[in-house]
Amino acid sequence: MARHRPYGRSNSPRKSDSLQIFEKTPKVTTLSSDILSMGNILIIDDERDVNKTLATLIARMGHTSAWKSTLGEGLQALQENRFDVVLLDVHLPDGCGLDRVRDVREAPGEPEVIILTGHGTVDGAEIAINSGAWDYLQKSDTTQGVNLTLKRAMEYRKEKAQQRREPVALKLDGIVGDSQPMKSCYDHLARAASCEANVLLFGETGTGKEIFARAVHANSRRSAASLVVVDGAALPQKLGESLLFGHEKGVYTGADKTREGLIAQADGGTLFLDEVGELSPEIQKVFLRVLQERKYRPVGGRRELPSNFRLVAATNRDLEAMVAQGTFRKDLLYRLRTIHITLPPLRDRNGDIKRLVSHYLSAIGERSGTGCKGIAPDFMETITAYDWPGNVRELLNALETAVANATPEATLYARHLPQDIRLRVIQCSLENRDRPFAVEAATRLNGSKPMSLTTFKTFRKAAVFQAEKRYLQALLEQSGKNLDKSLGISGLSRSRFYDLLKQHNLSL
Repeated sequence: MARHRPYGRSNSPRKSDSLQIFEKTPKVTTLSSDILSMGNILIIDDERDVNKTLATLIARMGHTSAWKSTLGEGLQALQENRFDVVLLDVHLPDGCGLDRVRDVREAPGEPEVIILTGHGTVDGAEIAINSGAWDYLQKSDTTQGVNLTLKRAMEYRKEKAQQRREPVALKLDGIVGDSQPMKSCYDHLARAASCEANVLLFGETGTGKEIFARAVHANSRRSAASLVVVDGAALPQKLGESLLFGHEKGVYTGADKTREGLIAQADGGTLFLDEVGELSPEIQKVFLRVLQERKYRPVGGRRELPSNFRLVAATNRDLEAMVAQGTFRKDLLYRLRTIHITLPPLRDRNGDIKRLVSHYLSAIGERSGTGCKGIAPDFMETITAYDWPGNVRELLNALETAVANATPEATLYARHLPQDIRLRVIQCSLENRDRPFAVEAATRLNGSKPMSLTTFKTFRKAAVFQAEKRYLQALLEQSGKNLDKSLGISGLSRSRFYDLLKQHNLSL
């Protein structure tokens, strides 16, 4: 199997042709038991001949294997048994393997995922790697590629298991949650804390990027030094350099004394650059040089000064899309994201909500002196039914409002929550109830048969939903499922495009 090269689309053989190439294996290298311990490998592929070839290869390597022909069966097997590696086909009878890489990796045992495809594309490789796949291989040439990739993946698993014998106790002040998405963030946090590499935190507004930045600093070797916070959105274009680098006395009107900049204050510690996507092009240019040289020149200064700081940046914007639009420097992006941590929105870790509510209510009660209030069932039902577009920050504000509204009552009920949250939950409940009727009405609007009508608002939402799906299907067809072409035609950002595909159960 040859590794896919991301320089253009390959003219790979058809899926049926790839089987003949699989079977042309001249030699398989058997790994000695002192190099790798026996592993358990799951094959998810709908072709029996491919499974036979892979199972033979895996057995010769000294490992055991299991085979499932659909995504559903494969995901069920992952819940019942622990696997070290999953060989995952892209095109399966019940879905696209690329869409479920994260689900596979989050299964018990957290297996590594190797994508196998007979039709490798640049877009497919990008989706696979961004989803956390170990590698992206084509079903072509010989099996030496999968042999080598499996060997490396198993070596990594062995080393990772040895490291786990010495767990790292992380300081997680203010960070609450034990869902799988959060556990993945903790793994990245531990990795960031153990080195000096730059860190880029990405997440929607309110997901806790600053708290994570403080955790990176608190768990690093620089924890005894300063953490300096810089708000990129608040840096004025004309005075930005002065605030970052400081200035000499008399360099401009009002500069009555020499002033130390934020870069100097972060020397020996950590510089947290929040809202990095809001930096002006001029600030991006000068800040890039500081990152490269670790030296800066105060405004009006005659010589450069050193500053040994560790950078942690954060943004809720799609920096890759900004690079494509020419509003963010590509070389700066490469410097920022040595370690990339994506914080999940609250709607993707619903299981953490109860712990968050308990944690924040305890803190609010202690701070306000009201004590920890009781929680009625309808309060928690409403909390868990809401989608929290403002994430953890919105949840905290809602709890503070509820406690204030409940004073001096000892128990929190749904009626104590902000009215907009209660109203949104009720609306969603009604829309879900009416959705089948609205979809029927939308699809039969121009038909001769009578249709069941619902509220205009619900009908309009269903119609828009269907129109979006038809547009996306036409877009994928016209662009040949090419990501860059799809983005160019639609004008959508990469993140918004993927979000819409997920909503409508479509994929590249």
